[in-house]
Amino acid sequence: MTEVYILSGFLGSGKTSLLAGLIRQAKEMGLKPGVIMNELGELAFDSDAVEDDVPLKEILNGCICCTGAEKTESQMQSLLHENVDIIFIETTGAAHPVEVLDAVHSPLFGDQLAVKGIVTVADGRRYLSADGMSPQVRMLFLEQIRHAGFILLNKSDLLTDSEKSEAVMGIQSLNPVAQIVETVDSKIPLAALRGMEQQPSTTPVRQAGIGSHLPIGTQLVTFTEPVDRDAFEDWIRSLPGTVYRMKGYVPLKGSKYPSLFQYAYGMVQWIPEYMNMPANLVLIGEGLSGIHVPGARR
Repeated sequence: MTEVYILSGFLGSGKTSLLAGLIRQAKEMGLKPGVIMNELGELAFDSDAVEDDVPLKEILNGCICCTGAEKTESQMQSLLHENVDIIFIETTGAAHPVEVLDAVHSPLFGDQLAVKGIVTVADGRRYLSADGMSPQVRMLFLEQIRHAGFILLNKSDLLTDSEKSEAVMGIQSLNPVAQIVETVDSKIPLAALRGMEQQPSTTPVRQAGIGSHLPIGTQLVTFTEPVDRDAFEDWIRSLPGTVYRMKGYVPLKGSKYPSLFQYAYGMVQWIPEYMNMPANLVLIGEGLSGIHVPGARR
């Protein structure tokens, strides 16, 4: 399994410094790292932080969660073909971590990945002054913290002891389960991140690994038999609101090949396929262990 870490955090928080340090440590451990770097603009201004011998894939001119899953899947597959041991994904400061998590998981290669979780870099001073942000920007900033499995309170050297305490307490109120570490220049041992626990497999269903402390988890399931489309959609309507996203290839009765299936925010989409795609489905949400997908292996 190739380990995957999503590096999240608002603009200027220190994600690129974190990335450079993690790449160096991975190489010192004898691991081959690969990088996906996402930039909102057309130029990869931060790509210089990645050494020439490290496989680098870029997603430019848009957020990874807006540019389409196809591009992300292509970049992930390219890195897997280069036999990397560990993948770091540096997101844009405008990326919502849940949407990035959605873009990374693919039924095409989900069983090859151990997505360890979301690592959020939070600028301490920016956090303390978050009330001055516009409501939309502030919500994104707080969401990046809320959905992290590991949080770096960065630039802590610029804070007084009382400010550090205020920031830590505030962050803990947003995300009481993530580990919070005060850092300068985003320096953190890679070993600390590798210690993020993966979700225990409570059923024989194959699962893509996600940090057990994250409020959001994933499951990768494989269909063993075709399903009736109407009955499958009835099952979808019975799902709790904590199932946020599903995507994959669902074999339907009467169809030669599995159909591409997408589910988000209560809406479904079916697209016929004309080749034999893997009958896998990825679920993203909370409390997935008790959900059984009709026609899928338990």
